Amino acid sequence: MRWRPDWASPYPREHLTSDVFAGIVTALLVIPQSLAYALLAGLPPQAGLYVSILPAIAYAWLGSSRVQAVGPVAITSIMTYAVLSPLATPGTGTYISLAATLALGSGILLIAAAQLRLGFLAQLLSRPVTAGFISGSALLIVLSQLQHLFSFQPQQTSAGAVITAWLTQGRWDANSWLGVAALLILGLARWYAPRHLPAAPAIAARITFFLRLLPLLLVLVATALVAHLALGQTYGLHQVGGLTPGLPALQLSLPSLDDSSRLLLPMALLALIGMVQNMSMAQALASRRRERVDANAELNGLGWANILAAGSGGMPVGGGVSRTAINVAAGAQTPLASIVAALVMLLIVLTAAPLFAHVPLAVLAASIITAALGMVDIKAMRQAWRHDRADGIAALGTALGVCLLGLEVGIALGVLFSLATHLYRASTPHIAVVGRIPGSSHFRNVARHQVETLPQVLFLRIDESLFFGNLAAVENRLRDELAHNPTLRDVVLIMSAVNWVDASAAEMLANLADELTAAGINLHLAEVKGPVQDSLERAPLWHTLHGRVFLSANDAFETLGARTA
Repeated sequence: MRWRPDWASPYPREHLTSDVFAGIVTALLVIPQSLAYALLAGLPPQAGLYVSILPAIAYAWLGSSRVQAVGPVAITSIMTYAVLSPLATPGTGTYISLAATLALGSGILLIAAAQLRLGFLAQLLSRPVTAGFISGSALLIVLSQLQHLFSFQPQQTSAGAVITAWLTQGRWDANSWLGVAALLILGLARWYAPRHLPAAPAIAARITFFLRLLPLLLVLVATALVAHLALGQTYGLHQVGGLTPGLPALQLSLPSLDDSSRLLLPMALLALIGMVQNMSMAQALASRRRERVDANAELNGLGWANILAAGSGGMPVGGGVSRTAINVAAGAQTPLASIVAALVMLLIVLTAAPLFAHVPLAVLAASIITAALGMVDIKAMRQAWRHDRADGIAALGTALGVCLLGLEVGIALGVLFSLATHLYRASTPHIAVVGRIPGSSHFRNVARHQVETLPQVLFLRIDESLFFGNLAAVENRLRDELAHNPTLRDVVLIMSAVNWVDASAAEMLANLADELTAAGINLHLAEVKGPVQDSLERAPLWHTLHGRVFLSANDAFETLGARTA
């Protein structure tokens, strides 16, 4: 652990005012979100406030991102609920203990990954798969909150069970009116108002700040009305209930072997998703601010944040998109802003927690639904579909898998889709017959460009590394070309895009050279990279090759052209 972070060695004093202001604003604005995400996770609402203190400080001290904010987030909340609700009743002591075990285990795995320098694992999921997973999770979050708007209780967390319970048990009551009204207000503030800001920058900035304050103001106004007018008793409005003032006892009990074994896969899944989301956000912010992110420091900071969350609230945490956006918009310059926000949250927990007992659940549900709908990345999935059908299928399949089959199955499908897409592309390599651009030494596809070719010479470029999975495609393409050109005397394989050749491919090339030699055709190689040549020199091909190994395709063209002239 670092006892003094880089950003504080020394701390740039010119950022002090900005960081303090950003910390205060962030702490105030994320109160409704913190309460809501704790309820989403099936935990007491104050747990969301608790894990906004020590975990935030730990990440600010150990992480490498200067402005990312850590705390309760939607994805980890819905994952916690989806994993634990079949094992225990939400809100009970057993459930809270299991949630703490989940946070502790994922934190330990993240720290272990940091120590083993496994930050690259954040790239295990492709961007289309990540977009599909987040979008599918967001839809699950929306469905999970309908119960607070329409007063029903699903037996399971799956999309089908929630929709069935909604259609059979749901009713329109005062909670529905309040929740839909809050949805309209928050939706207008999030999607309509920002598109119609006045041209004057100063006025636009004030309106933008007010729009960011609106969720907090909405919660405060609704809470005041419910408390003052006793709307809960009169109209049956569901409320958060009593919040315990003060801080929880800081304790970290070791989980039982049975709990650990049951939660091992969810721990790994939570760590992986936290890693992907945290790194994606940190890298995007660093790129925008021209800063650097240390992947392993990020894992270390997030890991310790979850370990402290396990001992101070029991709720897994992560890098929050909306929380970070608020922090950046408020003017944060260094992680000191997150530390200030944590201290302000501590003050609120110690002095004002009971005031939130009358917060209507319908308003919190509306804020969660609004945030979740903003996570549905239809644009990314549409772009993936347009760019590559395989990427589009991977994104859509992951989203549907999460919605219909659950988070664990959905993310497993996402990984399988990513690997299957990669294997499919590698096993069907692009292979082009090329010729020389007149007056140059550049070679291009004969189907796309006007090029020079040599009679009885075939220049074939393989745009993929050679391994056992794509040998059939290479052999079949070469045999097709030989069938269409029975007068060939030389074949030049251009290997500029071949980065490695496995043992099966080396054996195939050797057999291919023997077959061509028997047919009176010479096999030549061109533009062989050093590591590939080192590999081939240890294989039979290098010693039995009757053709030549040319430095470049142009050398082969000149040499073979002079021979056939």
